[in-house]
Formats: sequence, C-alpha cells, structure tokens
Amino acid sequence: MFEEFIAGRGQALQRFGYALTGDWALAEDLLQTALARAYPRWSRIRREDPEAYIRKIMVNTWSTWWRRRWRGEVPSDRLPESVGPDGYSSVDSRQALRAALAKLPPRQRAVVVLRYHQDLSEAQVAELLGVTVGTVKSQAAKALAALREQTALSPYRNQPMTNGTMAVAGGE
Repeated sequence: MFEEFIAGRGQALQRFGYALTGDWALAEDLLQTALARAYPRWSRIRREDPEAYIRKIMVNTWSTWWRRRWRGEVPSDRLPESVGPDGYSSVDSRQALRAALAKLPPRQRAVVVLRYHQDLSEAQVAELLGVTVGTVKSQAAKALAALREQTALSPYRNQPMTNGTMAVAGGE
C-alpha cells in the first residue's frame, strides 16, 4: 500500500517540494525525509488523508530546514544573454515565476504555493502551517504584492494559467 501510494503520488509530492524549496535536489531530500517519517505510522495515516499528512510533514520539515540554514551566499540575479526569441516561452514564464518565488521569504512562499498552486483554502493552509487564517491572508497579500513588483514577471501579467503554472495577478 505504501509503495502504491508513492508510485501514484510521488511525482506530485516532489513537484510540491520543488515549489517550496526551488531546488530539485532539496525537493528530493524533503520528500524522502517526509516519507521516512510517515512510513512507521502508515497503517494509521492511510485511513485518513495520506497526501495531506505527508504535505504537512514536508512543510514542517522545510520550515525547520530554512530556519537553520545559513544564508550567507546569495545567488546571482544575472542570467546569460539570450540570442533571440525562442519557441519555449512557457518554459521562460515558469522559470521567471520560480525565480520570483525563490525571492519570497519561506513562509510567504509556502502560503503562495499551498494557496494558489495546490489550490487549498485559506483554512487548509492555516491548518497545515499552524497559523491563523488572518496570517495566511496577510502573508498571501504581502507575497502577491512582492510578486507584482518584480519586473521579471511583467511580461506574464494577466496571461491565462497553463499546464501547472500560476498566473501573476496584474495591478489594480
């Protein structure tokens, strides 16, 4: 049963981990850690909502990791020059969104990912993060305001959502 769950939902959970961390290797580690913590309790978890339980483990683990992580190194904002327009604009928009999400503080990123990417209600996000609904609302508002200010996302404002990407809301 555990193996079937991983086979069926493992990739979605890894994508969720990537949305939280912004790094595939960390997402893999995060998922493996969550699954290792869930495995001893699997007989109890599988009767409830195993995916929500594992997502909560992932959010809590990631919160612990980013609180402890040293942030002395800052990635460069410069990207290599592009030769010209290419046919992969959807990849560009997803990368721009990932970079914009990576600039958000971890709690704001978690709220945005859970609320808008995972399509959870404010109450579900609040429960997962262990905060109030008001905190979810204020963190979402701050995160969306920060995303609106990022000039790298301006070409993608008010575009329809496509294949798992989040559209960035335009200004008022």
